[in-house]
Amino acid sequence: MTNMAIVIDTREQTPWSFPSGLPSVRGTLATGDYSIQGLEHLAAIERKELGDLVGCCTHGRERFEAELHRLQSYKCRAVIVEASMGDILAHSYRSQCHPSAVIGSTAAWTQRYAVPFIWAGNTDAAAGFALAMFGALWRDMQRLAAVVRGARE
Repeated sequence: MTNMAIVIDTREQTPWSFPSGLPSVRGTLATGDYSIQGLEHLAAIERKELGDLVGCCTHGRERFEAELHRLQSYKCRAVIVEASMGDILAHSYRSQCHPSAVIGSTAAWTQRYAVPFIWAGNTDAAAGFALAMFGALWRDMQRLAAVVRGARE
């Protein structure tokens, strides 16, 4: 396998920053905002800012649940939130949606769709966690490729 490259969906307006030297490309992803080039069918991460997540609990619920349904089929999948649970509890967002409704929705979605919600705390931590997830999948795929190569020899 070649070196890992991150795919950033073309609809991402302010993409995460990754370490210099890590290649990234723009592409249209079927689901999620980030993936790994060549493994787009296995990896999808959905990025959520706090206000966007709260919006998914109200007016954007149906669209977001369709996204979660699509995410179920990916081996490496998550919704990474650029906020903390404390930000939800402190009602650090503009919507009138009650914090218990946001927490209850994310808990129900995690259970229903088996898609983890990662409360990263901020943008840099969110990007770092996404990179760690992608790195783990990349290493697993490299090990699998080595096993397959060894079986062919």
